[in-house]
Amino acid sequence: MSNNNVGQRIFEARKRRKISRKEVADFLQVHETTIKRYEDGNTKKLPTDRLEKIAKYLNTSIEYLMGWEEEQKPQGIKIPVLGTVAAGIPISAVEDILDYEEIPQTWKNQGEFFGLRIKGDSMKPDINDGDTVIVKQQTTANNGDIIIALVNGDDATCKKFEKLDNGIMLISNNSEYSPMYFSNEEVITKPVVIIGKVVELRRKF
Repeated sequence: MSNNNVGQRIFEARKRRKISRKEVADFLQVHETTIKRYEDGNTKKLPTDRLEKIAKYLNTSIEYLMGWEEEQKPQGIKIPVLGTVAAGIPISAVEDILDYEEIPQTWKNQGEFFGLRIKGDSMKPDINDGDTVIVKQQTTANNGDIIIALVNGDDATCKKFEKLDNGIMLISNNSEYSPMYFSNEEVITKPVVIIGKVVELRRKF
């Protein structure tokens, strides 16, 4: 199969998964223009090991990308994309479902997941208003994790987590927003509840 056809299949698989060129480039640790060259067929030869990585990330097969077989329907798991998450309501009981996203079958044994539609610009430029984040449900976090938390019973917020000796900080990527500090006592009394860790960003163009 020609590079043009391979590139077209990469493009189609990427679009079906709603994955951006930048996300593929970041996974491969290359520049976004490199992925564009692959998709446009503007490369003499695409290394097999790199094609294998692309196929894995796009949840397809190298045989499909090479044109040796037609793509099978991905054996993924559909999860709901929620518009809001509120205190006291289990994720499974939330009725504000905006859409559905698909996660790899291999994640099945790693825990429970849901999608959340981001509101506001506090996490830009990395996570923008209207983006969808895939969240693994968990109640703990490590420094630097991007988490979804409930503060004082309000709707869920997306922030970077930092643990301090005397409390925690919830930090926005957008420098226009000040960090939110909570003492260890306030974490309990407000309360501040971690409901999940962001594991993936889905952006539509």
